[in-house]
Amino acid sequence: MPAESPSPTPIAAAPIAARRPVTTTHHGRTRTDEYDWLRAKDDPEVIAYLEAENNHTQARTAHLADLRQQIFDEIKARTLETDLSVPTRVRGYWYYGRSFEGRQYGASCRVPVSDPTDWAPPRPAEAARPDEPALPGEERLLDLDELAEGHEFFSLGGSSISPDDRLLAYATDLVGDERYTVRVKDLTTGDLLPDELTGVLGGVTWGATPDHFYYSTIDETWRPDRVWRHRLGTDQSADELVFHEPDGRYWVGVGRTRSRRYIVIAASARNTSEYHVLDADDPTAEPWCFADREEGVEYSLDHAVIGGEDTFLVLHNASGPEFELATAPPRPTPRADWVPLLAHDTAVRLEDVDAYATHLVVQQRSDGLPRVRILELGSDPEQPVADDWLVEFPGELATSGAGSNPSFDQPTVRVGMTSMIQPSSVYDLDVRTRERTLLKQAPVLGGYEPADYAEHRLWATAPDGVRVPISLVVRKDARVPGDAGDAQPVPILLYGYGAYEMSIDPYFSVGRLSLLDRGAGFAIAHVRGGGELGRHWYDDGKLAHKQHTFDDFVACARHLVATGWTTPDVLIAEGASAGGLLTGAVANQAPDAFGGIVAGVPFVDALTSMLDASLPLTVTEYDEWGNPEADPAAYDLIASYAPYENVADLPYPPILAETSLNDTRVLYVEPAKWVARLRATAARADVLLRTEMAAGHGGVSGRYRAWHDRAFTLAWILDRMGLAGVGTPPEPGALP
Repeated sequence: MPAESPSPTPIAAAPIAARRPVTTTHHGRTRTDEYDWLRAKDDPEVIAYLEAENNHTQARTAHLADLRQQIFDEIKARTLETDLSVPTRVRGYWYYGRSFEGRQYGASCRVPVSDPTDWAPPRPAEAARPDEPALPGEERLLDLDELAEGHEFFSLGGSSISPDDRLLAYATDLVGDERYTVRVKDLTTGDLLPDELTGVLGGVTWGATPDHFYYSTIDETWRPDRVWRHRLGTDQSADELVFHEPDGRYWVGVGRTRSRRYIVIAASARNTSEYHVLDADDPTAEPWCFADREEGVEYSLDHAVIGGEDTFLVLHNASGPEFELATAPPRPTPRADWVPLLAHDTAVRLEDVDAYATHLVVQQRSDGLPRVRILELGSDPEQPVADDWLVEFPGELATSGAGSNPSFDQPTVRVGMTSMIQPSSVYDLDVRTRERTLLKQAPVLGGYEPADYAEHRLWATAPDGVRVPISLVVRKDARVPGDAGDAQPVPILLYGYGAYEMSIDPYFSVGRLSLLDRGAGFAIAHVRGGGELGRHWYDDGKLAHKQHTFDDFVACARHLVATGWTTPDVLIAEGASAGGLLTGAVANQAPDAFGGIVAGVPFVDALTSMLDASLPLTVTEYDEWGNPEADPAAYDLIASYAPYENVADLPYPPILAETSLNDTRVLYVEPAKWVARLRATAARADVLLRTEMAAGHGGVSGRYRAWHDRAFTLAWILDRMGLAGVGTPPEPGALP
């Protein structure tokens, strides 16, 4: 059992939310919500309650203050604070980001290309210093710390250079609600133009000339539904509406093909998509539809030149769930006229394709891991692919993907690679010679040695017989099942997500070392609802199959115990957003499986949110969760697993719920209500709520604040594991 930690304030002193029942009826089902009043964000009583919860959480975790500082110091000591990213070439400049010791945000910079034929990115002669240019000729485009000055929260939503390299359009969010303001900076003078656009989602897309750009805005439910064309020097009120999507299930986005030939507008629901195209060279162009939407058919477009002819690459699922790559002429083209280039393969999920002058880069997934595939183009239109090969990296859990490759005519491909023990590495791959050059590996200071750690791929068996992969990392001196001797089981943090076909692939984390070096392990449960094993893995974990997500996660937990890796009392579950729904659901369904649960910005009140079409994201989520307002079966299904609906007087493990006041994706009220009901219903519930009062869905802004934030969570986890008093690395016999 983990060691009992002193608690300065007894559980009984926790804030008790007033019960003010609100009763609703849908499809003849009646439900009562005692805590709906907590959604009144502007009510001083609600703010006072959240602050009381924060004070309670701080009091209950006061004994961990030194540990939190230790973890923060460890993260900081392992991080090269003054550093720069690998430069990326766009036309006549190399662009990169810089970080500086003692500064939260850093800067965006560029230097001129000295030799147009040389695609090797420039490197600093020595370690970058805060008071000196990192590279000769450095031009600082944006000082993010200056932009953030005076604000508790700051986020750069996107930045884009004009076609003449003279103007920089950038978007900022100073609240955390992901509603951005766009400004334009003249890089020759350093002055801001009078143009100021509000309510923008993300950044902008320039046309072929620097006098106009495109952007999207959101409606009252936070759905991007409109694309506008803005002409520099005019007021936003005069902007031209280019496209409007009235269907509430669809999100709209705008971009430009890498060839810079076309502006593309994507209208996408969860399982259906439609693309509209504009001539980028015509600042008055009207969009035309490439292929009308068909329910259940998803496709994306990119522009390529194959055999000297303009061609659209169409990545679609009309031929099978794992997607096919086809070609089509750059005009309205029905699905029947798409010509297969890479046929559908049940063993390979095609996820993305990018076109370049001499090759195509395909990102695909097989055997549970992402891979980069290169298709070299030939001159024969009848056989456009001259060669087809995979970029391979050693390691059982090697994760790779295409990096920033913005130039259509570049002869190299930027590729990233990481694993549970391998820090993120950036390579340039020469397509012609296939020579791979390591440009940078993320530095880990303090003598980190990958050989001191071991990563494993394990397989659990779900109740329906499906095998579920687990990625696990521990120190090599930790106990491994089958080892001789009487070594103790390993405390493990088990992370899960399981929604939207999002894959949580193996990755390296500096902060995680503070767990591993104290004798803990970290595991990812690749549960259904994610995309790790292809589209079928996603389909089998959503809508009517959602219970599989929870069953898989519990099966992974049971497997880690049954095979001797750990014990339930030192096995901690963590998930965020839809992963918070996962951890909240398994808290109800298998409270005995875990010694603690962390739920970050958790979607725990799913039924209430999905019944309210006026909330952000609800209508666009019907294809993921169902529509409980219109469909009694969907109502019953969501009600069967939604954490808030199923709180009971159970022996819950300790729970830490973390949220942000300005989150527009999962409203703070969901975990606030959940914690209130847990306290009122479960007699022995030990549950804490922590609300960031100036943050959004992604948490606090600024790297030092983010490190402190993660240190808080890790300290709580280590306390539950009984490792709060263990130093790093652990001394022999110090494990619980």
